[in-house]
Amino acid sequence: MTGKVAVITGGASGIGRAIGAELVSRGATVVLADLDAGGAELAAKQLTAAGPGRATPLELDVTDGAAVLRAFREVHREHGRLDFAFNNAGIGVGGLAEELDLAHWDRTIDVNLRGVVHGVHAAYPLMLAQGHGHIVNTASLAGLVMPATMAPYTATKHAVVALSLALRAEGAARGVRVSALCPSFVDTPLLDNINPGLPPTRANDGSRARIRRVQPRLYPADRLAVDVVRGMARNRALIIAPATARALAWVARHLPAAAAAINRRQVRSYLLVSGKWRQDAPHHSRPT
Repeated sequence: MTGKVAVITGGASGIGRAIGAELVSRGATVVLADLDAGGAELAAKQLTAAGPGRATPLELDVTDGAAVLRAFREVHREHGRLDFAFNNAGIGVGGLAEELDLAHWDRTIDVNLRGVVHGVHAAYPLMLAQGHGHIVNTASLAGLVMPATMAPYTATKHAVVALSLALRAEGAARGVRVSALCPSFVDTPLLDNINPGLPPTRANDGSRARIRRVQPRLYPADRLAVDVVRGMARNRALIIAPATARALAWVARHLPAAAAAINRRQVRSYLLVSGKWRQDAPHHSRPT
């Protein structure tokens, strides 16, 4: 990847930083764009020191479409190319539907969906003009299955998968590749920051511990980054990792009744912990 240029939103930490580290280790030039300017600057220094490629920081709010457009155009103008665009910035939002207000929905849609739309709107024309490029939109396993107790997050991640597959069909004959990244739970700071800046729900209480009950082993971000590069090299439409995530995606597609049962158990667990499960509820409405 020597000489290749990439922009990664949400690049200061977590999955974005791990992808940046993997690309820099292969010789690429990476722009780490993040709302956390200090975090992006620190990550860029660390990645550049490790080399052999280099990383630069960029303060960026992905909910600001005009700012995203300016940022991508500036990177392309400075380097004369844009090989990879990782629309990765996202937030975790959880809770029962009745615990969530419009602020939860609006913020999730703004960051997780509009943030990706803004990145696509900025990067895709540049790649069409140069005749090549690869866009990777970070969705989630939640974009392939239907996990409850996180409806806004689930909805936006399904939308990101659909957007990616539709754009992939448009770009295929014109040299632009598009993939959706769909990991299960990855060991990142996002798991400790559910509903950031939003009213808390029961999902905020011990979120990482609760997630470990669903997936005892959290997938390391650096291993996911290797999966991402491998998936890009193979031009995968969906990059799903780890293997357990691929199994769950298969179940959701081919055994919908089993997937629904898993979902009901998840809801039951949440209701039991929150004290909202009524033992005297009618059988048809009682989680099983």
